Amino acid sequence: MKSLIYLMPVAILLGSAGLGAFIWSLRSGQYEDMDGAAQRILLDDDRAVDRKDNSPA
Repeated sequence: MKSLIYLMPVAILLGSAGLGAFIWSLRSGQYEDMDGAAQRILLDDDRAVDRKDNSPA
């Protein structure tokens, strides 16, 4: 039972740190564009091919 004296504040501290990190990520815009990165992977990037063709010789 004496270990609860140490474990409860540590659990509360870690939980509040996790909640603080989650709230910070919400406010900084981490979850604004959830579909953009997934769609960018599926689309072909033709711009990379154009850069190679238009490079000076």
